[in-house]
Amino acid sequence: MDGLAKAAGHADRNVPLKAYCAGLLLPGERKSVEPMAARLAPDNIRRMHQSLHHLVADAPWSDEALLETVRGRVLAGMKENGPVVAWIIDDTGFVKKGTHSVGVARQYCGQVGKQENCRVAVSLSVATHHASLPIAWRLYLPESWANDRERRRETGVPAEISFQTKPAIALAQIRQAVEQEVPSAPVLADAAYGNDTQFRGGITDLELQYVVGVHKNMTVWRPGEVPQPKQRRKGKGRPPTRLHRDAAHQPVSAKELALSLPDQAWKTVSWREGTRHKLKSRFAVVRVRPAHRDHLRSEPHAEEWLLVEWPACETEPTKYWLSTLPDQTRLTALVRLAKHRWIIERDYEELKQELGLGHYEGRGWRGFHHHATLCIAAYGFLVVERTRFSPSARAGRLELRAAKIPPHFQPRGSPRARRTA
Repeated sequence: MDGLAKAAGHADRNVPLKAYCAGLLLPGERKSVEPMAARLAPDNIRRMHQSLHHLVADAPWSDEALLETVRGRVLAGMKENGPVVAWIIDDTGFVKKGTHSVGVARQYCGQVGKQENCRVAVSLSVATHHASLPIAWRLYLPESWANDRERRRETGVPAEISFQTKPAIALAQIRQAVEQEVPSAPVLADAAYGNDTQFRGGITDLELQYVVGVHKNMTVWRPGEVPQPKQRRKGKGRPPTRLHRDAAHQPVSAKELALSLPDQAWKTVSWREGTRHKLKSRFAVVRVRPAHRDHLRSEPHAEEWLLVEWPACETEPTKYWLSTLPDQTRLTALVRLAKHRWIIERDYEELKQELGLGHYEGRGWRGFHHHATLCIAAYGFLVVERTRFSPSARAGRLELRAAKIPPHFQPRGSPRARRTA
């Protein structure tokens, strides 16, 4: 923790930073400031509360600098058991009432699987075969918030933060990781990102490969087909440069192509051990060219893999991916990498359920990011413990001693004790 305190930029933050991370790792249902203060200093809750609150809500230390320090220390331990095999983009939602907490708006929330009043953060994680760690984290600021000067001022949104789509935020995180020389690996993402042509193109421009989900209605050219160059006109004038389509020469949807594949194209592949048995399904893979807006281009999109999953119990294919992995890549390797996104679901589950990622109660931009950064730092500690010493290390089970909480202590917002007759 000493290195993290140094990254926080001031010697006075050493003690509260260590205390905050300890509070996140100790047993307890709530990991907001007040309950942690009660567990850490039951004899002087108010003083501890003030110290922790100042660290997370007010102190102007850099989240990026601290995350970079965490990454350097944790990644060294992760790589002892194997190389980095993937960079994983994802986002996670936090259900939140009201409209005054930064970034809260009615939008899709993956936590509940529907439109809900929530805020959403985008992250980039690095993963080996056995472990993963978020290395970048940023709140998605909806356009209604980005254009609201009053709410921006009240919640301390930095002036340089403007509206960006989630794929744009993710691409900026990837670009920063490249600049910081993080060990490179193929980028994984779901269809919310993979369907964005600019996102995929940006990854390619950074000389990285990807395996990203796409929607079933995404259009592609059948194997061996390409858009045609426009025919030269008679007479004078500049020769046409854009590609063209006609009634007899059109791309098809990924679903239409998948349904047209012969039975022998589908192979059963297993990708990892589940809780009871190996996980497996049916897959097919073909080389295609994406067709999105290629009639505005002078050259067709490069050829890449279209991977499709069609479980035997389903009436139609269920998942689709595009990938720029080399053309000699085997089906099994492609499937296992595409499915490796599951590893960050474990990260989010533990960050939320055991380390209190969603428990921060403040409204401001700085506090939201500081709390998440310290949660990731505490999670990084657990990752190192597992890779080097104890594979079963979890928050609340580290033999850290917590002082006894006063019997009548109730944090703000908790239900009042029932009156007795």
